[in-house]
Amino acid sequence: MPLSSRSRSAALGVLSAGTLMIILDGTIVTVALPSIQHDLGFSQSALAWVVNAYLVAFGGLLLLSGRIGDLIGRRRVLVGGLAAFTAASLACGLADSAGLLIAARFVQGAAGAMVSAVSLGMVIALYPDPNGRGRAMGVYSFVQSAGGVLGLLTGGVLTQAVNWHWIFFVNLPIGAAAAVLSLRLLPDDSPAAGSGNPVRGADAPGALLVTAALMLGVYAIVGTTDHGWTSASTVSFSAVSLALLAGFLVRQATAAQPLMPPRLFRSRLVTGANIVQALMVAGAFGFQFMISLYLQRVLGYDPLRIGLAIAPTGLVIGVMSLALSARLGARFGERAVLLPSLALFTGGFLLLARVPAGHASYVTDILPATLVFGTAFGLAMPALMSLGMADATPADAGLISGVFNTAQQIGAALGLAVLAALATARTDHLTAADHPQAAALTGGYHLAFLVAAGLLAAAALAAAVLLRSPGGFGAAAAVADSAAGDPAAVSASPGSPPEAEPTDRRAHV
Repeated sequence: MPLSSRSRSAALGVLSAGTLMIILDGTIVTVALPSIQHDLGFSQSALAWVVNAYLVAFGGLLLLSGRIGDLIGRRRVLVGGLAAFTAASLACGLADSAGLLIAARFVQGAAGAMVSAVSLGMVIALYPDPNGRGRAMGVYSFVQSAGGVLGLLTGGVLTQAVNWHWIFFVNLPIGAAAAVLSLRLLPDDSPAAGSGNPVRGADAPGALLVTAALMLGVYAIVGTTDHGWTSASTVSFSAVSLALLAGFLVRQATAAQPLMPPRLFRSRLVTGANIVQALMVAGAFGFQFMISLYLQRVLGYDPLRIGLAIAPTGLVIGVMSLALSARLGARFGERAVLLPSLALFTGGFLLLARVPAGHASYVTDILPATLVFGTAFGLAMPALMSLGMADATPADAGLISGVFNTAQQIGAALGLAVLAALATARTDHLTAADHPQAAALTGGYHLAFLVAAGLLAAAALAAAVLLRSPGGFGAAAAVADSAAGDPAAVSASPGSPPEAEPTDRRAHV
């Protein structure tokens, strides 16, 4: 029975609330990082685990969560994810040691993957007509943009007015209400009874392999600050990580229903967009992490001032992505929007690489970079997503979107680990050479910003080389699927509008 307009609006509100909680949690932690470091005794490099434990679990389990949602019903996965996220948030708020907080953050990331993997598909299913879907997507996108800014401000207020534990406790009423209302307001899409084992095609071994590979890879990178890049520990963990990653690739090539079918990467646009995105977010994600530490540890900002200082980035991202990026892409082409945006991004990090070790002016030293980052990311990400999806068939649109979002989380986790490790090593070297603390810290941040600028420059070069024209994925995929007995894929024409429900494409910057 079709839902009434009021019922659809109520369901959209519930899905938006769940998404808001996930988005808010992604940014609310940023401004509390210095306080968490002080209270729980994190080193600067180990502090990255507060963010990376979440990102690794989110990125590693996103595709699996989406696949399970297709098999057992999206509402079940959504409600399970909301419940798990709420419980993990309580554990984060009660954590009194670094290990407990990191473990709880990993569970949060896994639960966040469950919610994000199915939410957008449910929004699309609620609004089959184009006009209604467009309005619903506008609301959904607004919630994503607003959630990022709200997280920065809320994190600053709660950390300063009470303590950092409350940045996690704030999720409890939102998560509990969203889970209960989801059961009441969202249609039940569970498979019929007697349909057999619903999760046989979920490829849990593939998800386990890639998640373990990422965890060990990040652990090896973070450990370089204590053991060095060529130590036996670093080399051993890196080797095991690479072996697990190789096992994942073999699994994807041989499994009957892999999480990430290798045939997707026959397209130069799909492959190129994921490479560009991984490089871009590897550099970009270090911005909030490093600038928060700089503002607190060098300039002495309190948590509220940190949130206010970074908030312009989120505001500009929302304006650019919602109001300007699509118009510029339609007029000049996505590639013509993407390349200057990546160059602008690179320039923003070069601006930050000159921030002083003390007595900095926010208006002249910090604000320009925040505005540059907001403009660059707000223009670059929608253009990159459009390029990455342009060569997809309708049958693979949802899967390619999920791969795109997974690459985003993986790039962010690895990039942040590298930048944090390099910054810490540089700071330790300058401290050992008797530099003042502020100068040593700033020197570490300078190095991280310069490396991030190099990653963005590499992303621009990769975009210029790889994102030039469709790579023939649609035709190649159709032939391959025809051979596999998929007549629907044969009839799908390359470049057709995506019909599959795409996985959430939000950006954590």
